[in-house]
Amino acid sequence: MKKNKIVTTEDILLKLCQSVSGVLTSATGSNVTYSAMVQKINKTALKPDFGCFVLFDGGFSGLVVINFTSKAALELYTNYMRNMGMPEDELAVLHTSDEVGDVLGELMNQLVGDFTNKIRKELQTNITQNQPKMLSLNKQVILSVDTNLDRPQARRVTFSTEKNNIFYLELAMDKTEFIQLEEFEVAEDECPDDILEATQKAMNQPKKEEKKSNDDPTDLLDELGI
Repeated sequence: MKKNKIVTTEDILLKLCQSVSGVLTSATGSNVTYSAMVQKINKTALKPDFGCFVLFDGGFSGLVVINFTSKAALELYTNYMRNMGMPEDELAVLHTSDEVGDVLGELMNQLVGDFTNKIRKELQTNITQNQPKMLSLNKQVILSVDTNLDRPQARRVTFSTEKNNIFYLELAMDKTEFIQLEEFEVAEDECPDDILEATQKAMNQPKKEEKKSNDDPTDLLDELGI
């Protein structure tokens, strides 16, 4: 990283958007994108048809809210379950079903986990999260979550599913800046599959060398001095 780089709220928001897009795209096997424009808002709120939120604390405090329309919630749920191999006839058809809430909660847990991992590596600070909460909301109801921030900043970003169903990400956090004092390298994520493959290769290598030694008559003649 470049020395004396300053990371602002917008930079942190971008990392969050990348986590949301990356995790949802991978988990559902469909393309989930976000708008290049961000909107400043006064406060975050849970809105219809389906609202998820998670609080985080540590190096800085804040709140992440994702408000899904019923179509966006169902599309993400359906694509995720199909990607997991679930038969069509076993899928829920209503966004108010418990299964939809469970899946969205799990996805929210994964994407916030990815976000906190980015923060740990790229900003060298730790934040912790609580268990995500999900609510199926009536169109007449709007709920606000009090985060007790000293200097709150709130942002909203529009996301689109592969079928162009819209949902909104809202972030509220303390106004803060991270200023880089010294250069450091950001460690790359290790893929579990790559680690397993490397381990298997290392275990198989001695066996191959031993087999080659036993099967090669030239080596045996050399040992006997012939």
